[in-house]
Amino acid sequence: MADDAGQDKRKQHRARQSGVKADKKKEKAKKDSNQKEPELTARQRNPKAFAINSAQRAERNFRRKEDLTAKKQHIPVVDQTPDVPPPVLIAIVGPPKVGKTTLIKDLIKSFTRTNVTDIKGPITIVTSKKRRITLLECNNDINSMIDVAKCADLVLLLCDASYGFEMEIFEFLNICQVHGMPKIMGVLTHLDMIKNPKQLRKRKKELKHRFWTEVYDGAKLFYLSGLLHGEYLRNEVKNLGRFISVMKFRPLQWRGAHSYLLVDRLEDVTNTDTVRRNPKCDREVVLYGYVRGVPLKQEHMVHIAGLGDARIDELSVIPDPCPLPGTEKKRSLLEKERLLYAPMSGVGGIVYDKDAVYIELQGSHSHKEKTAEATEQEALVSKLIDKKATMDEQMEEQEFRLFSDAAPIKSKDFKDDAEAYDPEEDSADDSGMDAASSDEENADEFAADDWRGENSEDEEQAEQDSEDASSGDEEYQSLAETAAKNSEESDGEDEEEEQEEEARILASNMSWKTNLAQKARDAFLQRHSESRNLMRLVYGDYNQSERTQQEGKDQEQADDSDEELGGLFRVAAKKQTDLQKDKDIRDKDERCFFEYQGDTSRDWLLDANKALIKNCFVTGKWKASEDAENLLKLDDMSDADSEVYGDFEDLETGEQHSGKPKEEQQEEETVASDTNKRKMTRVEEENLTKTELMAKKLKLKAKFDAEYDNHGEKGAEEDGGRITGDHSFYEDLKAEAQKQSELNKSEFAHLDNELRIQIEGYRAGLYVRLGFKTLPAEFVENFDASYPVLVGALNMTEENVGYVNCKVKKHRWYKKILKTGDPLIVSMGWRRFQTVAIYAKVEDNLRHRYLKYTPNHVTCSMTFWGPITPQNTGFLALQTVRQDQEEMKRLGFRIAATGCVTELDKSSQIMKKLKLVGHPFKIYKNTAFIKNMFHSSLEVAKFEGAKIKTVSGIRGQIKKAHHTPEGSYRATFEDKILLSDIVFCRTWFRVEVPRFYAPITSLLLPPDQKSQWQGMKTLGQLKRERALQNAAQPDSMYTEIVRKPKIFRPLVIPKALQRALPYKDKPKLGPENPREALERVAVVNSPYEQKVSKMMKMIETNYKDKRNRDRNETKQRLKKFRAQKRADEASKMQHQKQLRKKVSRAISKMRGKKNN
Repeated sequence: MADDAGQDKRKQHRARQSGVKADKKKEKAKKDSNQKEPELTARQRNPKAFAINSAQRAERNFRRKEDLTAKKQHIPVVDQTPDVPPPVLIAIVGPPKVGKTTLIKDLIKSFTRTNVTDIKGPITIVTSKKRRITLLECNNDINSMIDVAKCADLVLLLCDASYGFEMEIFEFLNICQVHGMPKIMGVLTHLDMIKNPKQLRKRKKELKHRFWTEVYDGAKLFYLSGLLHGEYLRNEVKNLGRFISVMKFRPLQWRGAHSYLLVDRLEDVTNTDTVRRNPKCDREVVLYGYVRGVPLKQEHMVHIAGLGDARIDELSVIPDPCPLPGTEKKRSLLEKERLLYAPMSGVGGIVYDKDAVYIELQGSHSHKEKTAEATEQEALVSKLIDKKATMDEQMEEQEFRLFSDAAPIKSKDFKDDAEAYDPEEDSADDSGMDAASSDEENADEFAADDWRGENSEDEEQAEQDSEDASSGDEEYQSLAETAAKNSEESDGEDEEEEQEEEARILASNMSWKTNLAQKARDAFLQRHSESRNLMRLVYGDYNQSERTQQEGKDQEQADDSDEELGGLFRVAAKKQTDLQKDKDIRDKDERCFFEYQGDTSRDWLLDANKALIKNCFVTGKWKASEDAENLLKLDDMSDADSEVYGDFEDLETGEQHSGKPKEEQQEEETVASDTNKRKMTRVEEENLTKTELMAKKLKLKAKFDAEYDNHGEKGAEEDGGRITGDHSFYEDLKAEAQKQSELNKSEFAHLDNELRIQIEGYRAGLYVRLGFKTLPAEFVENFDASYPVLVGALNMTEENVGYVNCKVKKHRWYKKILKTGDPLIVSMGWRRFQTVAIYAKVEDNLRHRYLKYTPNHVTCSMTFWGPITPQNTGFLALQTVRQDQEEMKRLGFRIAATGCVTELDKSSQIMKKLKLVGHPFKIYKNTAFIKNMFHSSLEVAKFEGAKIKTVSGIRGQIKKAHHTPEGSYRATFEDKILLSDIVFCRTWFRVEVPRFYAPITSLLLPPDQKSQWQGMKTLGQLKRERALQNAAQPDSMYTEIVRKPKIFRPLVIPKALQRALPYKDKPKLGPENPREALERVAVVNSPYEQKVSKMMKMIETNYKDKRNRDRNETKQRLKKFRAQKRADEASKMQHQKQLRKKVSRAISKMRGKKNN
């Protein structure tokens, strides 16, 4: 066996070490090593071996490669994503009972390891170190689907695989196509309902290709195979979460020009006493959400979808309730940093506000049974709340009688002057100031658990001294976290531990009294050592909120003439000097309590201290690379114009100018040679002189020019000699877009956050608080978290209302045609509203001709009265948004039409054709008098000079009005007309577009009626509901046309013309004077003639009879012959049939013998 194994093993090839072939290889290797470029590819060493065999095949391959490259290219878009982007909004859309809520719960559990039982409103979670997502469930309502399609970044489209795609999915896809197509991923559920594996594969393939038809080829489609313990499989949900986490999004046109936010929290901050007095009063509402799109500004109006336009009363930034993890480097996201923010779903016990932190403390005491005393207390509080009048008013109305028959004594009649109260203070207390005071008390209660330690008093004092009005939301947030943590730890402790905790809290509350002198000294030194705000000292209160407060205080002062200097200038901040005086007085008072140590703060009047900050100012000496004067000179020196023109002569003065001295050129060459030797350090670059820096710039420019000029040759060498396409244009576009995005990000990066917000606005990614003062009470009372609240900002032009001209096309799946004048629900921009549309057709002369109905499969023009919207903005039209099953079955597909805005104007020019009909009653050659076209001479005067035309095509013109009958006129024609002619006058009159605009207010309806919003009904709907028949108009009825026969007059040729005509053309119709024909004379035969005529009649009768008999006999013979012939044919066929049977039988017997 060993020998066999040795025989099977082949010998390895041994290269020749000597001989002719080995010598050739050694010479070749030596020659290659002596070449200048030894590292050459095979294509470069032997180009003939890689030559093109077929030019057509090479061209085809090149074209295919370029096509694939072009397909991957997209138009570069400037990246407007901020440094901290807002959470990615993911909408889960689908018909009812397809598993939307289950999928959201599983995604939340997969990312945060948290179970959320009640899904309501947006839910924000942190998925990675740089991404957050907001999950939003879209219910089965056309209004919700429209709003979700306008704001969603990614749509998870759920479909029941056992049932197939439903109509709601196709409606939502059409809505997305109109309002900007977001990323769409399909998810198939209920796959476990299909038991047959072959049927399951076939079903998946069918749904995948149908989904690709609607979205695009290759769209991602996920399969959720089934449920396990009420949840989807963990691996499938995790795989879906990975795709969500890494998905990229392209900016959409409408969202890239507008700011918007999805409300994830709502609060009613209206005064409770006002609501108790009038439950239907306008409410003061605060909305919260992440800003998306472009920066949001308070000056712009916003549109709340489902409510209407509103003006922002208050806009401020609050701390992010769901921030991204820290910026320190980590390999993965820690479990404790996986945050979840769902205020509408009741997840999380901490709620952050502008000036307060609300903590929901539901410990073990919340689960105890209520005692009788607690129940009585709740009843007393509820009765107190139900009172319409305040306690003061009730006390004033109290009566007291000394005697039974005495007059009642009221408490308001006896009132001390000392007890009189200021009505302004009372109104201030009613306006909600007590709530602010209670918040301060709550904050003091948590002071014991503050994380700041003993130096907290110093920090509070510093905050009071500073003039910046900061909200302190971060402190409240951390305070709330500490309090919540303590409350959670105290749930499981015993009563003894709780008592010890209370004692420890009381002890820590007294710690603020220790080291008071040391704390006061530190605060005094901190005030002297802190840096000044130079902008505030120079320009005064540059913050918007501070400026408004300062203006209010200035108005309360008596006279501001003292603030003006020379009648032209005004002091920037008057109170700056007063504040400084107060501070100096306070410093003098505090100096007496302790020794002032001057060494901690510098004396800036000394020369040594001045030298430290001398170079911080413009007059100082900066380094060469940053000195303003040097940089300007360098820019002038490196200007391209100076290099192009070189030496020149000033024609006005005659002075000669040289481009560059030779000495400088020699110095530059020496510097360049020195710098070529080694790379300069950062310190050397900072200390370069002007000449050295200029030489460095020129060197870099020459290097760039050399690389740019030889880019094609170098690229060809790098690619190994292959032919490549020119993609420089696309690369330039990408570079330009990248440069613009970097410029946008760096423009405001160095500014203070408050100043940046004032200039730029509230940028995307910030969590803001929007305050509205006059919102309807139904919005708060009927609020339902399952319906999204979308707040979209409006640009300045979009706040106006006017005529909007659109290009529209009826949807091919909509069964009915659209009629002019019927109310139509339009979704355009952020708005959803009902209006009355007029359809028209644009003719060749650009006239908008009125149409009664929309044409099929063709676009037409539509004009309506509505909000001004930018051009090329897509919109969709519906006839109803009610969730009525019978109506949905009747319509099938609810989207009636789609289109885009083409023109914006304050007026409309839709013309309708009108034919005026008249009849002639007098004719004089080419002149005729027409009646029944107008009703008065005034109407005729208005139409003087108008063109008219007869049915036979004779053209004419209206001249003057005629006195009788009223409304008749004189007209001239190009030929003589007849009395039977009908005269038409074609005119055009302008159709007025109805000024009807009604926003859809679905959010004001009760929760059970939010999907039943009903606007203005059509005339047909009203008649059907009231069972009214349409009154027939006589002019519209079809009547039988009775035409009298036309009697033409005989042709009369004048005698003079007859004499001139030749004989053949002269009329030969009879004598010129025909005589009347005489009556016929009766003839009486003789007896002989009578006999002859009688004999002839007898002979003729006999002949006719014989001929009839012959004909009948012939018919009988033919009948008999045909019957005989048919019988012979039948017998013949029978004989042939029998013969065939015999032959077939004989053949079969012969075959049987052969087989045997």
